[in-house]
Amino acid sequence: MLEAITLDQMRTLVAAADEGSFSAAARKLDRAQSVVSQTISGLEVRLKVTLFEREGRYPILTEAGAALVNEARAVLRQADQFKARARDLASGVEPELSIALDVMFPIELFTAAVSDFETMFPDTALRVYVENLGAVIQPVLDRRCSLAVSGTLPLFPPELARERLIALRLVPVAAPAHPLARAPHPLSRDDLAGHIQLVLTDRSSLSEGKQYGVLATRIWRLADLGAKHAFLRAGLGWGSMPWPMVYGDLQSGRLIELDIERDTWPEGDQLAMFALHRHDAPPGPAGRWLIERLRDRVLQCPEQREGGPAAVAAAAG
Repeated sequence: MLEAITLDQMRTLVAAADEGSFSAAARKLDRAQSVVSQTISGLEVRLKVTLFEREGRYPILTEAGAALVNEARAVLRQADQFKARARDLASGVEPELSIALDVMFPIELFTAAVSDFETMFPDTALRVYVENLGAVIQPVLDRRCSLAVSGTLPLFPPELARERLIALRLVPVAAPAHPLARAPHPLSRDDLAGHIQLVLTDRSSLSEGKQYGVLATRIWRLADLGAKHAFLRAGLGWGSMPWPMVYGDLQSGRLIELDIERDTWPEGDQLAMFALHRHDAPPGPAGRWLIERLRDRVLQCPEQREGGPAAVAAAAG
């Protein structure tokens, strides 16, 4: 007989408990008081449990009634979640949003953008992979991720649509004790070539055999930007870093921006970053919301994209 209990009966029980009387529950539910009373009585018959004592002016929950009200609340919450999920699926909201994030993208901007994601899309699971170079866009090409945020423009295949988000200044840096940091004149390509350059390596095959910004003949490759950052601060080589990630080091003197001849390292060298998705698999409501929120955060936080007026202008362009 328990299978015959309805959500309507549970809502009536909860309303009566919350409002403190059948008449108040009737007003809340926009029903006649007699209907509320009959519904509660019918529920008690089904459950074979007395839910309310009716001896006084107002009905009082019994001990069993109080326990079952809590159970009813839980069932109603689950039912509401079930209906919300069905509504979202019917409207195209993704049950899961998988994103490949370029390690170069300022993580503070990304976390700020997703801060309201759970509130906006409570039934959409979020999965984030942090990668670099071709490993950022490979999961989108393979349909393992819905979106990518990537700055490896030379690698973008024609299958991918892109939307510009930000332009980051890339800063050539070394530790203060590094010979290049103490050079008395702008550094030439020959000056750089004789010292170990720290560069990121790709975990995918998309950029195999390709070189980006490599000027030295001695190269150490690292698969993690955090490791590259640590190697640079330890004086184990020189290399470029996104300006937001080394701003504090430059301010404190833990890293020094290298003075390089402009024909070797153009002033204001930037990395444009894009939101990417397959042309044949555009983002759903959750993915579209996140792209727009990322764009808003970039505009609201110029300190994350600066490194010179040119970077700001490029991001806004």
